Amino acid sequence: MTAASIAYATDHGDTSGRADMAHVMPVPVLLGVFVTLISLTVLTVAVTWHDFGSWNLLIALAIATIKASLVALYFMHLRYDHPFNGLVFVVALVFLALFMSLTLLDTEQYQADIASYQQQNDVPPSAGGGK
Repeated sequence: MTAASIAYATDHGDTSGRADMAHVMPVPVLLGVFVTLISLTVLTVAVTWHDFGSWNLLIALAIATIKASLVALYFMHLRYDHPFNGLVFVVALVFLALFMSLTLLDTEQYQADIASYQQQNDVPPSAGGGK
């Protein structure tokens, strides 16, 4: 074990000097995150039973983002890593949201054309990707 790894371990609360071991999560925290993920999965299924109109996609993406963030924070130990890695994760989520919102704005513009095409060609709305 090098002096740098001992210094890193001491800076992060490991007083045993065993920097080669992974960060150990308390079982109640893991169980809490697991129950939260299961609850969010049930919520995702429950949301599909109701029609929220144009909010359907936004609700599904919000729940998926929360679930992915919990997995990254706790099961991938991002919460206990360097703050820069958390910053990279947040910036990646912001850019993903930006790119998806621009794409969705473009698809909303053509909804009237898609509905008109479906009416002219007797295409069911679910098969054509329209509303």
